[in-house]
Amino acid sequence: MTLFLLGVSAFGSMVAMRICDAMLIALGQEFHVTTGDASAVASAFAVCYGLMQLLFGPLGDRIGKLRVVLMATWGCALFSALTALAPSFGWLVFCRAATGVFAAGIVPLSVAWIGDTVTIDRRQETLARFMGAALTGMMAGQWLGGVALNSIGWRPAFVALAGVMGLAAMVLARQTATALREEARQSTARVNLAAYGRNMVRLFRLPRVRWVLGATALEGVLAYGALAFFPSQLVAAFGFTPAGAGSTMVLFGIGGLLYSQLARHWLALLGDRGLAGIGGALVAAALLVLGWIQSSALAAGACFVAGLGLYMLHNTLQTQATQMAPEVRGTAVALFAGVLFLAQSVGVWAIGVALDQGQLAVSFSVAATGLVALGQWIAQFLLSGRTRTAKQ
Repeated sequence: MTLFLLGVSAFGSMVAMRICDAMLIALGQEFHVTTGDASAVASAFAVCYGLMQLLFGPLGDRIGKLRVVLMATWGCALFSALTALAPSFGWLVFCRAATGVFAAGIVPLSVAWIGDTVTIDRRQETLARFMGAALTGMMAGQWLGGVALNSIGWRPAFVALAGVMGLAAMVLARQTATALREEARQSTARVNLAAYGRNMVRLFRLPRVRWVLGATALEGVLAYGALAFFPSQLVAAFGFTPAGAGSTMVLFGIGGLLYSQLARHWLALLGDRGLAGIGGALVAAALLVLGWIQSSALAAGACFVAGLGLYMLHNTLQTQATQMAPEVRGTAVALFAGVLFLAQSVGVWAIGVALDQGQLAVSFSVAATGLVALGQWIAQFLLSGRTRTAKQ
């Protein structure tokens, strides 16, 4: 039951993350900024999401992961409601940043909680099921953002999001009351900053940690940075309405869900190396289609392929992250998420600049080339790690 409830909170946090993707053009028009400038609503969320991992990871290790998830869910509900009241673009960006601050405490610490409670032989499958909830949230966020523009408007969409997050927080608090009291009993009175600093230094001294974080940074820039512009590209280059673009992005989520529901079979068929290599190649192919081929049907198919490929790639890295420092898993997984979303903000900024200069297709091509190389690099690292283990 706890896993299900964490999935509900993850669903809401991912709706919050992706709800603006299909709104960028409309937000730019309403607040009189360019589409590239409007992407600040996505990059502000991502920057704060990334930076707050430096706090939430150690805090989860110290006072309890479930307690932090609950507090973060309440925070998302509050600032989603305030976003709906935004009178100016600056206020909108501030509220999106604050939502990112609290959303940062949900998925990473839920992943760390799974790492604490699920054995390694079942962990990738369990993580895939949990990420299915997050994927559904991403899918719902992009769909809701697009459909809301054509019907009720973007502000009521944030009111609905606030309601979902508030309900999730109430149910989570009630259903995990016993576990929350146990965490409170076991927690220490304060965070030891010296121990926190030592843990960070120790983490960065580990070659495995540096590799996982480096690969994650590249994934964030190349894949997640481009993802924020999929709906805008569907509108600008393929003639979709915002609602049509949001609905088409559901195919991205369906691709990810296909992976999550069949993760055991994918892993048995391809292995973790195959998942990384093929996943990177699939996302690369989708980016090239969206950048250069003027076919609405192929663009829709590319969204599906991108979802399937990205979660082949990402779940492989995420599983590695849960094992890179088991003794401080909350800190390690939160650091993984922090790097991912700080890198995403860099990718969003860079592609936003390219978009305003009419070079979106070129930026997608650069990202595609990098993703193919990244998938192969991950596969080779996993092979070399397995070979070293076998020789020992």
